[in-house]
Amino acid sequence: MNDLGWIDAALTSARPQAVGALLRYFRDLDTAEEAFQEASLRALKTWPKNGPPRDPAAWLIFVGRNAALDHVRRQSRHTAMPAEELVSDLDDVEAPLADRLDGADYRDDVLRLLFVCCHPDLPATQQIALALRVVSGLSVKQIARAFLVGESAMEQRITRAKGRIAQADVPFETPGAVERSERLGVVAAMIYLLFNEGYSTAGATEAAARAPLAEEAIRLGRLLLRLFQAEPEIMGLTALMLLQHARTAARFDAQGDVVLLEDQDRSLWNRAMITEGLALIDKAVRHRRPGPYQVQAAIAALHARAARPEDTDWAQIELLYATLERLQPSPVVTLNRAVAVAQVRGPEAALAMVEPLAERLGGYFHFHGVRGALLLQLGHGAEARSAFDQAVSLAGTAAEAAHIRMHLDRLEKDLPADRRRGTVVEL
Repeated sequence: MNDLGWIDAALTSARPQAVGALLRYFRDLDTAEEAFQEASLRALKTWPKNGPPRDPAAWLIFVGRNAALDHVRRQSRHTAMPAEELVSDLDDVEAPLADRLDGADYRDDVLRLLFVCCHPDLPATQQIALALRVVSGLSVKQIARAFLVGESAMEQRITRAKGRIAQADVPFETPGAVERSERLGVVAAMIYLLFNEGYSTAGATEAAARAPLAEEAIRLGRLLLRLFQAEPEIMGLTALMLLQHARTAARFDAQGDVVLLEDQDRSLWNRAMITEGLALIDKAVRHRRPGPYQVQAAIAALHARAARPEDTDWAQIELLYATLERLQPSPVVTLNRAVAVAQVRGPEAALAMVEPLAERLGGYFHFHGVRGALLLQLGHGAEARSAFDQAVSLAGTAAEAAHIRMHLDRLEKDLPADRRRGTVVEL
């Protein structure tokens, strides 16, 4: 229990709650982040020796707050003390705020922090990037990968967001009901990006360490649903995360290798999560106000309802992806639709959809994986091999590279027999 792997996972899991509470204390973003970093350094020194605390988040909040206050006291010898509202006590400035939050059924530090980061004074892309950096502690590389942009571009985006907050004196206060509604879309997008970072394909060990991010995203989705109980898109978002996360136990084999969706032991899927997710998407659909999260959740629901891979309604999935293309045009959505088209109308029709995406998705490893699988099914071995080599070179993790090689090995073995229309690449 005292190994560094457990400590890293505990720090990752506790970060959102700890940073949210520290921001609530100090009303300053940099102070909150620095306090958490100091507390994390002390955890790395003391936890291996003393064992893990019963509540890591509470420990980090307590230690981080004291470290920041010590820093303020040291600085007071040279500079004036900050205003009282900047270094508050739970019994003064915080008390009326807590009462106001309780009255609005809005009690969660992390959710509050998300709405604060998603301030309308910032462009939407900067809001999400800043929230991912501050709330979840994702690296610039991880955030850049989520946005499909370069690291330097993302670093500049986050720096500009922080600079704009400092120059504009953006208030770190709890937004009211109207402001929450205005920021809802960006907060939902951030929660889903947080989920994807915790769920995205990785080795079994890394997946276990990152699982708290996905679990935290689901928890935030449920909290958001409490605030917006009649909003079908939030129902769809929460359903989507539940239905995807329900497959976690079946995604890796005993050796830690990725298990493709069609090969997963469906008895390992979490039926309670699936039941909750299906109920939510069914309820959302009854509102007759379709949105991107609902469509994606409906796709996940079709996979969840199929008792066997061959029972999957690929024709309906293809129609849903076509709907998603209209609601939220994206080359990645088209790539996903092509995977479904390969199942329904064959690899040639799918390849015709994939080829025009080369310019926009040339740096996306899934693009080359899908293209290579389609080419191989069509008998274009040399071109397929080249596409797979590009996919492997762009893989973000060893598991992603192994994922592509698994498809290549399978298709090379099965193709001469019947050139079947199997799953192309799980996205």
